[in-house]
Amino acid sequence: MQIPIDSSACADQKTPDAENKEAVHSVGPDLGYQRLAIVNVAYCGLPGAKDRQWVLIDCGVIGTAGLIVRAAENLFGPDSRPSAILLTHGHFDHVGALKELCRKWDCSVYAHKLEIPYLNGQQSYPPPDPKVGGGLMAALSPLYPRGPIDVTQWLKALPDDGMVPDMPEWSWIHTPGHSPGHVSFWRESDRSLIAGDAFITTDQESAYAVAIQRLEMHGPPQYYTPDWNSARISVEKLAALEPELAITGHGKAVAGKELRRTLHLLVDNFEAVAVPQQGR
Repeated sequence: MQIPIDSSACADQKTPDAENKEAVHSVGPDLGYQRLAIVNVAYCGLPGAKDRQWVLIDCGVIGTAGLIVRAAENLFGPDSRPSAILLTHGHFDHVGALKELCRKWDCSVYAHKLEIPYLNGQQSYPPPDPKVGGGLMAALSPLYPRGPIDVTQWLKALPDDGMVPDMPEWSWIHTPGHSPGHVSFWRESDRSLIAGDAFITTDQESAYAVAIQRLEMHGPPQYYTPDWNSARISVEKLAALEPELAITGHGKAVAGKELRRTLHLLVDNFEAVAVPQQGR
């Protein structure tokens, strides 16, 4: 079963030049995201914000640090540095440029305490499952790095009270399943959600769907999700928020009634849509 998302739900306020990898899709006055190969990173801060007055969420794949730095400078000014880097989780496609960016910007990195072992050099993630999904991205998953990386010098745990450092209007929500310490970020005032990989808006198992960014509502990437019961509960938790806008780790940002309709369809049909029928 597939859950297509009507293209009118795409939240981009302006579509960047497809050839410009440094372009950021604006989805709100202080929110944007940048597609880096197979994954998105997000920026939170008003354009032209002063040094240390904006935040980066996730860090893309290996080799994209320069693209992130140049996009940030286009948004916030030359040599502008974030006040912090927030991580939804520590999979390779979300921390690929992390160490390089930490060395350049010397800023704190925040993650859930259950992700810390994957970010301080102690523990690797379980091996992915190439037999799920039936697509090329899944088939190639044994080649993806499992970590760990070590950014201990900059690493801090998100505070237990649910608040987000350097993002005073935001809270973090524990949304495990895809990884033990996966989190999503939520702003109640305008019902904006940075969902990470708790749910995504393209078929991440299919290289073709990833290439054309076909809009569909999906659960977390199947090849890297070990706990499907927790993943279902996490999607239910996020759908109950009735978000107006969602930036996901993979696929285009979506908004409005179509976001909520398809997200509730995912909840109602989670076993058929999200959970793989084969594999481990």
